[in-house]
Amino acid sequence: MKAYIFPGQGAQFTGMGKDLYEGNALAKNRFEQANDLLGFRITDIMFEGTAEDLKQTKVTQPAVFLHSVILAQTLENFTPAMVAGHSLGEFSALVANGTLSFEDGLQLVSQRARAMQKACELEPSTMAAVLGLEDKVVEQVCREIDGIVVAANYNCPGQLVISGSTGAVTLACEKLKEAGARRALMLPVGGAFHSPLMKPAEEELAAAIARVPFHTPICPVYQNVSTTAVTDPEKIKENLVKQLTAPVKWTQSVQHMIADGATEFIEVGPGKVLQGLVMKINKGVNVASA
Repeated sequence: MKAYIFPGQGAQFTGMGKDLYEGNALAKNRFEQANDLLGFRITDIMFEGTAEDLKQTKVTQPAVFLHSVILAQTLENFTPAMVAGHSLGEFSALVANGTLSFEDGLQLVSQRARAMQKACELEPSTMAAVLGLEDKVVEQVCREIDGIVVAANYNCPGQLVISGSTGAVTLACEKLKEAGARRALMLPVGGAFHSPLMKPAEEELAAAIARVPFHTPICPVYQNVSTTAVTDPEKIKENLVKQLTAPVKWTQSVQHMIADGATEFIEVGPGKVLQGLVMKINKGVNVASA
């Protein structure tokens, strides 16, 4: 059974989507439609921009979304049995399984990116990757820190990302190394995604989501918040809003997809990060790029 998975922020690279644009008429039309909808030529930044240009949240999120969604729409025999996306990738997954239209998905991703950018500017905040510790140890250390720091991304066994105010994350990294972490490494991100500090963005995204029609999908989505198969449009909306302040439970989502019959995971979009994570979660499944 094939599961299609969609990457999130951090998978971007200069030149992403250029081959698609130049080699496929449908893809070219979609990219130009996106330029019009966004009000700037995002394709110029995707194809020729510097890493710094691509790193701006208002660019990164739509860019990764567009690469993933347009690639999915150009695949032959695209009939997913299930889909999932990592953080931002959940929006790509929801367009791929028919819950959202291309236009509505892009508008929501763009609004989400701007709302998150604004939330990041309210307080100095960051994220850090913690390697080589059990999840429960990381959670316990975070609980003992005075200040906001929480487990944000359960990427695979032994790899957890924490998120919060800069001071609290810095202190947590020191304590986690003392507790035996192989590494506790600050990440070059704009702020504390998937933490309570994203609450202002959550409210803005909820208002945007309420204005958009969500359809019954062609297959279940395994959402970051619930980790299990979801097909009810109202439940999908609810989980999508919660996702901004809740952790990305990627390990648990992949485990549930395998339990429900997934034998092959196909990554749709830039990079191969998710394939690596899936292999660390379960070596017995096949992984591939679309």
